[in-house]
Amino acid sequence: MTNLAPVPNVTHWPERAQLAVAFRWTARLNFHEAVANHFSLAVNDDGTKFLMNPNQRHFARIKASDLLLLDANDPTTMDQPDAPDPTAWGLHGSIHRLVPHARCLMHVHSIHATVLACLADSTLPPIDQNTATFYNRYVVDEGFGGLAFEEEGTRCAGMLSDPKKKVMIMGNHGVLVIGDSVADTFNRLYYFERAAETYIRALQTGQPLRVLSHEIAEKTAQELDDYPDQAERHLSELMAILDDEGSDYAR
Repeated sequence: MTNLAPVPNVTHWPERAQLAVAFRWTARLNFHEAVANHFSLAVNDDGTKFLMNPNQRHFARIKASDLLLLDANDPTTMDQPDAPDPTAWGLHGSIHRLVPHARCLMHVHSIHATVLACLADSTLPPIDQNTATFYNRYVVDEGFGGLAFEEEGTRCAGMLSDPKKKVMIMGNHGVLVIGDSVADTFNRLYYFERAAETYIRALQTGQPLRVLSHEIAEKTAQELDDYPDQAERHLSELMAILDDEGSDYAR
C-alpha cells in the first residue's frame, strides 16, 4: 500500500486512496470518457454513505482528498455547493440506497463495452477464459431511458437484485460494474472490457465463433470466482507503480 501520509481530518483514508488509484488507472487505460463517468464506494454498514468523485473532475487528476462523502438518504445533496454530477447522484445514489450488496460501483463508457451495449443482441458469449468469467453473471438493460437522473437510476437499481449479477450491460449507454470492494470491482471492470474487446474483435473476423459449452463456461466462471487474491494483488500492484512514479493520488 501507499506510503503517503493521509491528509489530516479527512475520514476513510484507505478507501479514498484505493478509489483514487482506480480513477487514475482507468484514465491510463482510456476506459473513461472525458469528465462524464463515475465511481463510488460505500463506507457504512448499510451502504447508504459513500465516496464519489467530484463533479466534472478528470479521472487522471483525482486525489484521495478530493472525493465527496455523500449520504444516499439526504434529500438536500443536490442543493449543496459541492453537489455531485446530477446523473451520478441519480444512478449511484439510487443503487447505494436500494442495493446494499453493491458496495462499490464503477460506471464507464469504455469503447468495447459500449460497442457491445449498442448491438441488438448485447449478450456476451463465452468464447474464451475472459468472456467465460462473466457467464450467467451479468444483466442486459434494454430499457435505456435517457440520462441517468433519479428515476432512471431507480429503474437500474431494480435490475441488480441478484447478488450473482455484478455487471450491467447498459444498452445504448455503457457498462456498470459492482463489487464488494474497490479491488474486486476494478478487477471486474478491467476484465469485462478485455472480454468485450475479444468478442468484438472476433465478430470483426466474420468467422464462426468457437463457443464454450454451458458446463465448461460455468465451471470456468466458478473457478475464477474462487480464484484467491487476484483482485487485491492487482490493485496493490497498481498502487505500487503509482507510488514508484511519485503520483499524488494519495493526497
